[in-house]
Amino acid sequence: MSTKCAKTEKKGTILMQKYEIGKLLGQGTFAKVYHARNLKTGQSVAVKVIDKEKVMKVGLIDQIKREISVMKLIRHPNVVELYEVMASKTKIYFAMEYVRGGELFNKVARGRLKESAARKYFQQLIASVDFCHSRGVYHRDLKPENILLDENGDLKVSDFGLSALFESKRQDGLLHTTCGTPAYAAPEVINKRGYDGEKADIWSCGVILFVLLAGYLPFHDSNLMEMYKKISKGEFKCPEYFPPEVKKLLSRILDPNPCSRITLAKLMENHWFKRGYKQIDKTPILDQVQDNSPRSIFDIVDDSDAECSSGRKEQSSTMKPTCLNAFDIISLSPGFDLSSLFEKDKSYRSEARFTTQKPASTIVSKLEEVASMGSFKVKKKDGMVKMQGSKEGRKGQLAIDAEIFEITPTFHVVEVSKKSGDTAEYRKFCDQGLKPSLKDIVWTWQGSEQQENQKIKP
Repeated sequence: MSTKCAKTEKKGTILMQKYEIGKLLGQGTFAKVYHARNLKTGQSVAVKVIDKEKVMKVGLIDQIKREISVMKLIRHPNVVELYEVMASKTKIYFAMEYVRGGELFNKVARGRLKESAARKYFQQLIASVDFCHSRGVYHRDLKPENILLDENGDLKVSDFGLSALFESKRQDGLLHTTCGTPAYAAPEVINKRGYDGEKADIWSCGVILFVLLAGYLPFHDSNLMEMYKKISKGEFKCPEYFPPEVKKLLSRILDPNPCSRITLAKLMENHWFKRGYKQIDKTPILDQVQDNSPRSIFDIVDDSDAECSSGRKEQSSTMKPTCLNAFDIISLSPGFDLSSLFEKDKSYRSEARFTTQKPASTIVSKLEEVASMGSFKVKKKDGMVKMQGSKEGRKGQLAIDAEIFEITPTFHVVEVSKKSGDTAEYRKFCDQGLKPSLKDIVWTWQGSEQQENQKIKP
């Protein structure tokens, strides 16, 4: 491709020889969103343009990666769809579903909604949030400004920049980052205690339901600290015109105690909620994010030399294992492994190591063989073998990394870890696929108690 990537995103500019840039739809500190047209299909899309240098300067590149990870996991009719991720030397581009109806906030700003309309939006919101949670994703910034409406008047949740994946929880099983918009944030979030992402999202959904029906916030005060106090105590008053069923439901959703707060499962069984509810098939839609290069989109995001999507560097076929120094080797010793002091479930950890006397090329070949048996896609780079599952599991596609460390030219340590997906599915893959297939090259396994006792001679 001779055409260079666009340096600016002016109207009429052709981006990556794929999209014609249209009018500016909105902008923030680090990103602009444009209407664009797919040159091949004529489809309208929204292109989010992120300034790579700006986000790297303030340390937000991991947040961008998280947004990509989350949007790849979620394929639901009530969630804005991510079509493609591209990058140039200075910009990151998200090509996303173009939602024509604007923000739900603009609709509410004109006044409270009828009960039937509010219930429909609330049903769609809960359906999308329930699906996200089933994939291990918590939004953490649900509010009318982050909810869009399409041309049919259906709801679309957007802006997963602050979302958290299940894997980002600490050892106590809770999230600890204070984020979101104060008026919609749960008490446990603003009080900076560890919190359950699912329960925090449910609270935000309750605030949104109140706003849809009342046209104003349940917790509001010109003094921010006073508003925080009201939120912490769950002090709010429903208007007289709220149906009794709604008042009762809101009291269960906006419960300041997350332990007694209603769950999504119970909420979806509520009589008022179920009225006229059209349940969507929860069968996940397969991942359709395009990535025409053998390289990970995260490598493209990180790469300061990235050009247009067709100009990505080819991956080297030579694997270079990571060399370990003395301190690295000591830290790998079971005697220095302190994880058992913190992990509640010691029976099976999300990572394991094995040692082998085989060369790196043999290790890689064996891992590729295992991956092909399980229908995994394989990407190799700098001593790392990344295996991405093609099947959708309970929490999305299973992704496994195997990093090869060189102790000596004839002795290697391989660390296998789950990067995403369901732990039970990962355990099954390890026990039934990985370990039996690697038995010819493994000298010892180290990981769970069961693995540490297992010693397989070559």
